[in-house]
Amino acid sequence: MIDLIKDKGNWDSLVKKCDFSDFYHTYDYHHLTKVNEEEPILIHYTEGNKTIILPLLFRNIEYSIYKDATSVYGYPGPITKNITSDFDFSLFHKELHQFFQEQNIISVFSRLNSFIPYQESCLLNIDKAETQTLGRIVYIDLMKTPEEQWAAYSKRLRTYINKSRTVYTIKKANKLADIESFITLYHENMRRVDANASYFFDKKYFLDLVNSTDFEIELLLAINKETAEVAGGAMFTKKNTIVQYHLSGTAERYLDLNPVKLLIDEMRIRASIGNYRYFNLGGGVGSREDSLFYFKSGFSKDSTPFKVWKYMVNQEIYDDLVQQRKDIQSCKEALKYFPRYRAIEC
Repeated sequence: MIDLIKDKGNWDSLVKKCDFSDFYHTYDYHHLTKVNEEEPILIHYTEGNKTIILPLLFRNIEYSIYKDATSVYGYPGPITKNITSDFDFSLFHKELHQFFQEQNIISVFSRLNSFIPYQESCLLNIDKAETQTLGRIVYIDLMKTPEEQWAAYSKRLRTYINKSRTVYTIKKANKLADIESFITLYHENMRRVDANASYFFDKKYFLDLVNSTDFEIELLLAINKETAEVAGGAMFTKKNTIVQYHLSGTAERYLDLNPVKLLIDEMRIRASIGNYRYFNLGGGVGSREDSLFYFKSGFSKDSTPFKVWKYMVNQEIYDDLVQQRKDIQSCKEALKYFPRYRAIEC
């Protein structure tokens, strides 16, 4: 049986009962990150004492009676309770397909979480659905000893961090002024790298993150010992056994000895003391193995595939919507986009 959950009380309760979940599955994160007319929903499937939960964002398709669904940015995907490796997912697949049809959903796209078990099992073997590996993400295994974690750092990074500890002190942000200093640094960073407008979160976004009770936020600031200036900051999310490197920023005058590397190391040390298992640093821009990816890979030799799920619920309507996009018919880049009718004009 499938229920559609939209209210915070039921959403929070169901996620809490699952065997595994992350920051990206929470009600608050979905409502913080939704844009335009996106509607956060939670698909709740039960079969006996088994539970499968899939959070998504429903979107209207312009000039159409139809909708499609996508996931929040990050690493969501399905979460479960009492599911084992021998569970038969066929009834879930049948009901999920019927549910999407009843909701006039044409296609579904979801990013997956490499640290949550049974995600691919939940979504495989559905007709016209597939998972695709886009790249790799780097993580630190917090089950290893702190000495083993440190030894996995590149030699150059260890030297860099040791030097940084002589230059900066680390402060946990706990005042509004601290958060505002971080917001300024973050926006400065986004302008410096010419980031897309969608990355320029407003002040409310940061305050709502910090004040949420669905997860824990740890915001660390690096203070220059000589000038007492905030040189950089990094925001981390903590939920159950997973720590996520979320956002960071550095003042331009301190880029030569970028304090973010020190802040990541400090978070690793703090998380190792807690009951955390994974510290996810993420991957490169657009899942590429670029300079950002290699920056992160200096912290760990452990990486895992980053996968997405694509589901064509109604092929006929999907093809018709693609045909209506005359501006992308000869665009090779559009062929890589899913759903293709939402591809950016070439």
